[in-house]
Amino acid sequence: MVLDLQMFGRAYEVRKASIQKTGAAKAKLYSMYAREIYDVAKKGGIDPDGNLSLRRLLEKAKKEQVPGDIIKRALDKVNSGVDESYMTVRYEIFGPNGSTAIVECLTDNVNRAISNVKTALNKCKSKMGVEGSVSFNYDHLCIVGFKGLTEEEALEAALEDGIEIVDIEVEDDMVVLYGNPQDFNAIKDAITKKIPNVEFEIDEISMLAKEKITLEGESLEIFNRLLSMLEEAEDTKCIYHNVIL
Repeated sequence: MVLDLQMFGRAYEVRKASIQKTGAAKAKLYSMYAREIYDVAKKGGIDPDGNLSLRRLLEKAKKEQVPGDIIKRALDKVNSGVDESYMTVRYEIFGPNGSTAIVECLTDNVNRAISNVKTALNKCKSKMGVEGSVSFNYDHLCIVGFKGLTEEEALEAALEDGIEIVDIEVEDDMVVLYGNPQDFNAIKDAITKKIPNVEFEIDEISMLAKEKITLEGESLEIFNRLLSMLEEAEDTKCIYHNVIL
């Protein structure tokens, strides 16, 4: 799954299956959205007005041009009582020459998910770490990017709703707010109050590496191969890493 964004002082980078144009990548993107929509609707209800997480997810799906029939089928599965169980699992990885990655999977088969990850690691001179061995070097934050307010106006909007902003950056008229993951929806709501028709150009909950590294030569080739294999794995939802690409 691939969306590769690198921007601003934190070198924000998240990779997921989004803007790839190949048929296989689109199929992977649609499949993952179908899983997420089903899972969120099953847990919180199919009415977007009463399930804020579902509403936000549907907005993102439409922005990424996920076909309406795929969204409808996922919601219909909940209505019809189809019982599928998905869980989110994370794997922490040590790659070549000081590189690290965190792989997040949404899966109904943990054995399959970890098998696919281990296959990629074995072929790319990488190894899996224990829980916390990699993630302590990452910040778990929500990132909300938009245009239409100044830095001061954006901070004021958040403060008016009692929201703590961890960091703020501005580039090319886009304001990017970094906050605690639990404040993700609250930040977006605070901005929407100021700009009712705002378009969020970035709206993610992510793991951001505290320090980035540069790879060269064989190490870079191996790391890129690792990312490709992980991205192609059926259950991979997101990959976060510390490499400047």
